[in-house]
Amino acid sequence: MRADGRKWDEGRKVTVTTGFTKFAEGSVLIRCGDTVVLCNASVEDKTPPHVKPGWGWVTAEYSMLPRANRERSRRDVDKLKLSSRSAEIQRLIGRSLRAAVDREALGERTITIDCDVLQGDGGTRTASVTGGFIALALAVGKLRQQGLLERNPIIHYVAGISAGIVDDRAMLDLQYSEDSRAQVDLNCVMNERGEIIELQGTGEGRGFTVAEQQTLLQLCAKGNADLIAMEKEILGDII
Repeated sequence: MRADGRKWDEGRKVTVTTGFTKFAEGSVLIRCGDTVVLCNASVEDKTPPHVKPGWGWVTAEYSMLPRANRERSRRDVDKLKLSSRSAEIQRLIGRSLRAAVDREALGERTITIDCDVLQGDGGTRTASVTGGFIALALAVGKLRQQGLLERNPIIHYVAGISAGIVDDRAMLDLQYSEDSRAQVDLNCVMNERGEIIELQGTGEGRGFTVAEQQTLLQLCAKGNADLIAMEKEILGDII
């Protein structure tokens, strides 16, 4: 039995509050167990120089507040330099969310999703992907309501979840007490087709076999399917 009473193939309880902040075009507070992330999507009518003319851009920024964890950490930005962990995570979030969008249909505008971890208990990057997607879809829905888009640029649902091996047992959606001693840790982002968008697997305590990887992938596929079903219920006919 796991510390919180879940089955080995059971994800944590997830709750989503939309419209959590007043000014962002899309705003979501997502709770995955004791992990809490605020995701705000902001729309700007401009794109970075590298983006093809007529196309849009989706990007993300990620930060963990100093007391998001059990002990106070330094702020991510120190002398204008982002921590390497936050930089790696926000690139993952940005790539994952761009996979959900037809950037030509988005037009020449940028949507930035700010993911701020208020409380971290494992799985902050995957919670940011799931919450960030909902915030992105809400922002796109607002653009559509305003008549600013000729067609819907959201082409896929996207969600993320982790799995790992703890005490030689494969488990879904690790909380901190499990993640901190995991032998293997795997983060997986998928779309509604069950296709993999991002896959990060690390043998932190030992190597792992292809068979073990497939077991972890099957767990993530189950967890992501549940999260996407939740996204569809929340977003309704926005997509």
